[in-house]
Amino acid sequence: MPGLMVRRIEVKGSGGVRLAAWEFTEPPKAAPRAGGGGRDRDRALDRDRDGGCGRGARSGGGVLLLHGLLGRAAHWSQTARWLSTRYRTVALDQRGHGRSDKPVSGPYVREAYVADAEAAVEQLGLAPVTLIGHAMGALTAWQLAARRPDLVRALVISDMRASALGAATQREWSEWLRSWPVPFTTLADVRKWFAEDDPTLERPAPARGDFYAEVMSERADGWRPLFFRRQMLQAREAYAHDAHWEELALVECPALVVRGLDGALGRAEAQEMVRVLPRGRYAEIPDAGHLVHYEQPDGWRRVAEPFLDGAVPA
Repeated sequence: MPGLMVRRIEVKGSGGVRLAAWEFTEPPKAAPRAGGGGRDRDRALDRDRDGGCGRGARSGGGVLLLHGLLGRAAHWSQTARWLSTRYRTVALDQRGHGRSDKPVSGPYVREAYVADAEAAVEQLGLAPVTLIGHAMGALTAWQLAARRPDLVRALVISDMRASALGAATQREWSEWLRSWPVPFTTLADVRKWFAEDDPTLERPAPARGDFYAEVMSERADGWRPLFFRRQMLQAREAYAHDAHWEELALVECPALVVRGLDGALGRAEAQEMVRVLPRGRYAEIPDAGHLVHYEQPDGWRRVAEPFLDGAVPA
């Protein structure tokens, strides 16, 4: 992204799994601005993996960004642009996703994801950390905050339910993943299918097409996902079948629950989550679906930034 430098850092996760973390920093003022742009940040991340070198890092803790299921660190680039002017900002490719390891035997269980995030915070010196998570990443964030309150200063939960999603949703997800017409011939085909042709869509969603284009990688036969379907279903198993209200109640730090009006998290459940959180606050974003921060980056910033200003002094 123009005006944003990215450095790849390797983190050793639970069980020795290698995790790719990406630190976002502003370039030195005297340096030329980085090239590239648009939503195709995959190449920009890989190109700039050796840039940055920690310039602009802020002392006194940092921010760790945790993507959702099927996502990757690059999806936080627009958020990282404004965060990195005030805080040390790192995004993690969680196990099975992005450029992190995808061990055949896993494990892809909640304990492993939480331990990975804990390892990233400690190895990168981010504590006391602000955790910002979307969907599955939000669950990882509040589970870490409940387990290690000494590490976490503040928490932002974006469009993730505390209730079990239900066994039926696992079957639906399995069928949906199998329906993808992979390999895609071009990235334009990826965008069109996810934005227009996916039969689960109620209306066209251009941002959704861009979102999924970022998790594709070019192979000899075309464009395929950076993840494996079976591993994603394993990762989703825990929150499809289990609720996580008790862990939510153990979060001691200030916490913001954000939902898109057309997202997966309903208003009643979101407000109950705020009630259960000892220091919870609530915000919702119009014209946003599940991919809140990606679909409506300006609306997302308008609710997240004031919360961070109050909870996390720069």
